[in-house]
Amino acid sequence: MNIYITTGTYDFLKQIQEKNPNEQMFLMQNAEHALLLHETEKKTIFSSPRKYEVVASNGNFQQAVFLLFSHIPVTDEGKPVFEFNLKEKQSTIEKQQGYTTFRLLRPLKGDTYIMITGWKDDQSYKQWKNSTASKLIDDLNSKTTIPVLSSPSYTKLYVIPKNE
Repeated sequence: MNIYITTGTYDFLKQIQEKNPNEQMFLMQNAEHALLLHETEKKTIFSSPRKYEVVASNGNFQQAVFLLFSHIPVTDEGKPVFEFNLKEKQSTIEKQQGYTTFRLLRPLKGDTYIMITGWKDDQSYKQWKNSTASKLIDDLNSKTTIPVLSSPSYTKLYVIPKNE
């Protein structure tokens, strides 16, 4: 399974989504921009997407309202260790109240993985954010002798509008 991501204005991306009703596309936004995510086994219809392979997956985007994208730059030597450790931590995430979705995305170009966690509402997201379980990324770099992260990770929060 692959995930393709493109960004732009909400109205433009909404048109793309509406023209492709048979595709698994999810439109979301934050204060900076709108994002259209295409999950498929086939090629994407996007002209210049960011491309990812799904390494680990659970749940579905249909139930999510809040989606947290954790962008995690990983060294080449650290990739196998990172994937192994994060897959082991996946069950910790899935046990959180209000959890709906998990995807670990390996970049087809570059070194920045994306871990997507989905939450059913604002309260569930905030509980996750304030929990010790949300500190998983910080823990990954300290539990190995191989440097895993090539630079600091960062997160972006997106909301899937109710009318989606």
